[in-house]
Amino acid sequence: MQYEHQPVLLGQSVEALITDPEGVYVDVTFGGGGHSAEILNRLSPGGKLFAFDRDPVVEANLISDPRLVLIRSDFRFMQKYLRYYGISQVDGILADLGVSSHHFDEAERGFSFQSDAPLDMRMNPEQELTADQILQQYSEEKLKKVLAEYGEITNAGPLAERWVRERKAVRIRTCAAFADWLSPFVYGKRQRYLAQVFQALRIEVNGELESLKMLLEQSGHIIRKGGRLVVISYHSLEDRIVKNFLKGVSEVESAENPFGTAQKLFKQLNKEVMIPGEEETEMNSRSRSAKMRVGEKRIG
Repeated sequence: MQYEHQPVLLGQSVEALITDPEGVYVDVTFGGGGHSAEILNRLSPGGKLFAFDRDPVVEANLISDPRLVLIRSDFRFMQKYLRYYGISQVDGILADLGVSSHHFDEAERGFSFQSDAPLDMRMNPEQELTADQILQQYSEEKLKKVLAEYGEITNAGPLAERWVRERKAVRIRTCAAFADWLSPFVYGKRQRYLAQVFQALRIEVNGELESLKMLLEQSGHIIRKGGRLVVISYHSLEDRIVKNFLKGVSEVESAENPFGTAQKLFKQLNKEVMIPGEEETEMNSRSRSAKMRVGEKRIG
């Protein structure tokens, strides 16, 4: 199955990433290979690129280039794999977060509330936990927490209470059927509300925010002084975590500041987030929510 994905902020992100064409770089979200291909285009023959992705489908997009190593794993294990290859420091890390167009377009993956597919939402189809298991097995309190924190759903309490009370009777197993069941709880625009609910389930299924926190923490150790960290995020939860990490927020560890450190490892190179231009958003509507932050390592 071909993996289709249009890379967002392609030129801007790779331009910000590469400081040394002879350096070692990491693309932690290989996907369709768009960012990786552009990185390789800008590297010299002595450069090296390690790419990560947990979805086995991406292997269909493997680029034939001796400078590229594709590692089929969640990027939360980045440092461990780089050590295996004898790499202790890199010149830059690029992360294009969230769900690719491929995941939404392949209806059977269960990411879209318009799909009649099972409630799946796994980026790695080999893992065990699915959205259906969350809905069928989580307690009312745990489900409420997922919806409130990851979807920012203000009526998460009543929703979770009714779902847990009715779930054995309604026997809902598909995305579209669950979206229909949610209708009485919708406030504001229906599409936005459903997107927030499905986002919450997807984040929980894939441990997305935990992976992001682990990636950022490791990046502080392995990016060399003067190297770059480039992160493209698609919702406020991700962007807030990245922003606080780059700021070196010195508060006690919390959901918004998981690092609890006063040491500012990176200098933010763009005080205002970079967003796609009008031409890009017209060509790729899914790029509209993208925000890019760039940090330069200031401590060796």
